[in-house]
Amino acid sequence: MHPEITRIQAMLEGQGYVADQTLATSVYLAIQLRKPLLIEGAAGVGKTEVAKVMARALDTDLIRLQCYEGLDATTSLYEWNYQRQLLHIRLQEHSDIPLEVREREIFSEPFLLKRPLLAAITHGRAPVLLIDECDRADEEWEAFLLEVLSDWQVTIPEIGTIKARHVPYVVLTSNRTRELGDALRRRCLYLWIDYPMFDKELAIVRRKVPAINDRLAEQIAAFMQFVRKTKLDKTPGIAETLDWSAALIALHHDHLDEDAVAQTLGVLFKQRDDAERVRTQWLDHLLGNVAALDREPRPWTQDAIDRVAGQASSPRR
Repeated sequence: MHPEITRIQAMLEGQGYVADQTLATSVYLAIQLRKPLLIEGAAGVGKTEVAKVMARALDTDLIRLQCYEGLDATTSLYEWNYQRQLLHIRLQEHSDIPLEVREREIFSEPFLLKRPLLAAITHGRAPVLLIDECDRADEEWEAFLLEVLSDWQVTIPEIGTIKARHVPYVVLTSNRTRELGDALRRRCLYLWIDYPMFDKELAIVRRKVPAINDRLAEQIAAFMQFVRKTKLDKTPGIAETLDWSAALIALHHDHLDEDAVAQTLGVLFKQRDDAERVRTQWLDHLLGNVAALDREPRPWTQDAIDRVAGQASSPRR
């Protein structure tokens, strides 16, 4: 492995993020080439966390733009502080200052409310700009974003053109609720983050939930592998794994059993049908797989998990 990739991987892991070589390489290239990094994957697999740990590792600020349907250029760039403008107008009512001068004053930078894109462009040092869930915004806003990423400058009619002081490190995330345009994709480096394999998920649980014992951590990571082989409306990601681990510790469970899982289904499954399906149809099957794996020699491997899953009978419908 290239020594710089190793350094980036260690830097990310030093901030609590378990990174593989592919992810570390993508982050390294995004930093070196100053190209936006587009990260796609299912919800809860750690896409947003990449930007957060990048900011901490680079010792810079994180500026986050949360996208949503109806987001427009003005909302993501700036707004005028109307209350402050109105107060200033009232204070200047009896002033001898010419009207055109007063108008210029209230449409100057002190009265500007910087939203994430403008805040990133005018930041005193290169921040990490997280454009989260960009697939939720519409195509018109995507075209505007592409223009910003191309030129790193914006024009405010009352002020003029503002150029970036320092080009930000940009991370875009997408859950693929809609397909992003080819033009935006070509502008970016690309990374797909899948659900973690057993070894990685176990390492994440141990890193993020240090109070957990080895047996419970192994059983949780294995259980999640078996769960993701079932058909669910919303497959739980690593975020749910960590919440579930913390919940089991809070309830003083040191291993998985039927009561422990049944009590905490609401932590793991966020759809009623999924929770009910697991409770009534799959729980015995999933715990049976974990019990069968318990008879395997340690350390457990992904091959052992796949073998147990392949040998087990299907849950009743």
